[in-house]
Amino acid sequence: MSEAELLLVNEAKNCTLYTIQFLSETDSEFEQFYNKFKDDAELNPDLMRIVNFIGKIADTGALERYFRPEGKMNDHVVALPVIRSKIRLYCLRLSDKILILGNGGVKGTRTYEESEELKGYVLTLQNFDNLIKEGIKDGSISVTENKIETNNTFDV
Repeated sequence: MSEAELLLVNEAKNCTLYTIQFLSETDSEFEQFYNKFKDDAELNPDLMRIVNFIGKIADTGALERYFRPEGKMNDHVVALPVIRSKIRLYCLRLSDKILILGNGGVKGTRTYEESEELKGYVLTLQNFDNLIKEGIKDGSISVTENKIETNNTFDV
């Protein structure tokens, strides 16, 4: 178990973007994803497409059609991009107006379950999703139309 908090990345008119920050890490989950590919000549174009797409999401909202459903039926785990790409960014899509950016990697297998690295990122988001649901139930987390409010750190 390790402690994590939710970090605000961008509060735009149509979508508020967050990421997960593990207190034991220097970089957030999304920063780790970005840093993995920013200097990779082959994969940087895919990374830039994802980053530009995140900008579009901030402007237009985290609409369901932008994502590929991942995880289980009862969680909010989705993947970017739906366009052809060698890399995947896993996210929690709570609504059209709230998106939590996770981490990701090179998709070299047919499914994320076949890759230990990708499976780990999805499991982290599934755990976080459950913690958010529990927090909403017990009142420690408040989710409005476009914001998640909590003073808690999470034990993920």
